[in-house]
Amino acid sequence: MNNLNLLVKAQQKHVYQNFTADEVGWTYLNFGARLMQNGETWEHDTTEHEMAIVILGGNFKVNSDKGNWEVTNGRKDVFSGIAHTLYLPRHTKFTLTATSDTLDIAYSWVETDQDFQPYLKQPQECAIELRGGDNANRQINSLIQPGFPCHKIVCVEVYTPSGNWSSFPAHKHDERKVDTDGKLIEAELEEIYFYKFQSPQAYAIQQVYTYDRSLDEIIRARNNEAVLVPKGYHPVAACHGYHAYYLNFLAGSDQVLTATNDPDHEWIYGTWKTQDARLPLVTADMNV
Repeated sequence: MNNLNLLVKAQQKHVYQNFTADEVGWTYLNFGARLMQNGETWEHDTTEHEMAIVILGGNFKVNSDKGNWEVTNGRKDVFSGIAHTLYLPRHTKFTLTATSDTLDIAYSWVETDQDFQPYLKQPQECAIELRGGDNANRQINSLIQPGFPCHKIVCVEVYTPSGNWSSFPAHKHDERKVDTDGKLIEAELEEIYFYKFQSPQAYAIQQVYTYDRSLDEIIRARNNEAVLVPKGYHPVAACHGYHAYYLNFLAGSDQVLTATNDPDHEWIYGTWKTQDARLPLVTADMNV
């Protein structure tokens, strides 16, 4: 597998990301992102899938056979607030209408045989974690967190300040493991990293590797591009001068984020002395 398989470039059209699990050789995760103009509609049926829709920028209203929702304080873009996230269960028919000049959304859908209630999660409901320290410090906003009433989907958005490392020390979640007491110590999860930057020349460097280096790729991810993590460790470094945003969707054996650290770098935990004064980069108070 080479990085041409792992990097999904943006398309020059209003549905600028769209790939299915079958197309990328996966079991669970499907992904899309689209730009819409004020008044434009998207009609969809989730069929046998649960779905999470994340507002990257703008406002929408959604009318469905499971309920109706409207967002009027969506962020201008991902660097101007925290996401609204709409969770929809399987067998939901909906019409989504853009109600701002432009609307930018990303969404993932995962096959399920279980039923849950729809829910629009507000920015102020999202837990913010400042993880790591020194120049491995970043902000994580929980959108569809472990324990959220759904079947498979987990979703977070991550802000990595200019020059910092993220998803580091590196971790993996490609085998389901339990300890001698039956406690889950690693889940088997597919994962998508979907990137946004404020400047077209900005980028992040992401490595995807296994311990035996049978998979060992370094990828340059730019605005609106997605990196697939089918297995292995997957650290990120933000290009100096530019903050990096990525949206993670995960799904697999369990609705968790349980992972195993790369043993070569695990010693770094506990060595950090400082927190990055630039964090948090965004808060719910920024939403307008």
